[in-house]
Amino acid sequence: MPAILKSFEKIKPLYDIVYKVTLIICKLLLIADIAITTMAVCGRYIPFIPDPAWSEQVVLTLMSYMAVLSAALAIRNGSHIRMTSFDAYLPKALIHFLDILADLAVLALALIMIVVGWQYAQTIGGRGAYESMPWLSRFWMYFPIPLAGVAMLVFELEALYNHVKLVFEKEGEA
Repeated sequence: MPAILKSFEKIKPLYDIVYKVTLIICKLLLIADIAITTMAVCGRYIPFIPDPAWSEQVVLTLMSYMAVLSAALAIRNGSHIRMTSFDAYLPKALIHFLDILADLAVLALALIMIVVGWQYAQTIGGRGAYESMPWLSRFWMYFPIPLAGVAMLVFELEALYNHVKLVFEKEGEA
């Protein structure tokens, strides 16, 4: 195995930390989502509980964060939907090549999400505000895209490393 691949083994704890932090953020967002939704629903039927006007927009924004961050988490687990029907019939070398090709495509998507998502968050998001919270910029509504792009980049680099490592391990065994 090349030295550069061995050096990637040393940063595996960093991947674990990023994964755990992202997972904790998703859990906290879910808790906040449930609490705000519960308060809003109860506020409609129980007179002494407030039903804030901002609840729907905040819940939708939090859901956006959870959706894209949890999709990034799925990269690390390999739990995204994928086509494996033909894997039993294809040569192992081709499967490894296709896995690496897919990793590179997702890596490109992550970079696009970071660059274009950041531009959108700054331009479109920076120009508007939430209707029910005029003091809060819409930047926060567009920010989940570049944030998830960063998480995808980290997890996809690990997935790419694991697939490339498999190729070298197979060659070393032969």
